[in-house]
Amino acid sequence: MNIETCNVVLGGIGGQGILKASEICGWAALYEGYHVKKSEVHGMAQRGGSVESHLRFGQRVFSPLVNRGGADFLLCFHEEEHSRLKPYLRKGGRDLLRYLDAARKLVVQEPRALNTAMVGVLSRELPIGEAAWEKALETVFPPKFLSFNRGVFFEARTMER
Repeated sequence: MNIETCNVVLGGIGGQGILKASEICGWAALYEGYHVKKSEVHGMAQRGGSVESHLRFGQRVFSPLVNRGGADFLLCFHEEEHSRLKPYLRKGGRDLLRYLDAARKLVVQEPRALNTAMVGVLSRELPIGEAAWEKALETVFPPKFLSFNRGVFFEARTMER
């Protein structure tokens, strides 16, 4: 392992798969050998309400919450949530919002896979090997959805930077 702690904030609106995306990332980090903590923050308990998830992994992690100004990565699934979540990003952190339109185009036939595409984009930035991502996808998706989501994930990893 080559990091002390990595902090990721994922957010969007209910129904976009933010919690599933966080779960994929958490399993991948765990399979890579990191200590992992994750927390979900639900706004309105309905489709369309604000949802965010905090993920922290590293040598040893004690709290699941990312402090404002402490996120290494911000993964936003909806533009309207971006301004609310941007204060979490640390100076010099990576905001992946610019990949949202390309990810949407990638999954135009199945928009529910936007979360998988955005995690694919994030995955190329994290110190987690491809085998751990593969195992995480197998853990999170049932067999009937695995092949499609695996394809979306790995295609998103190759999107132009």
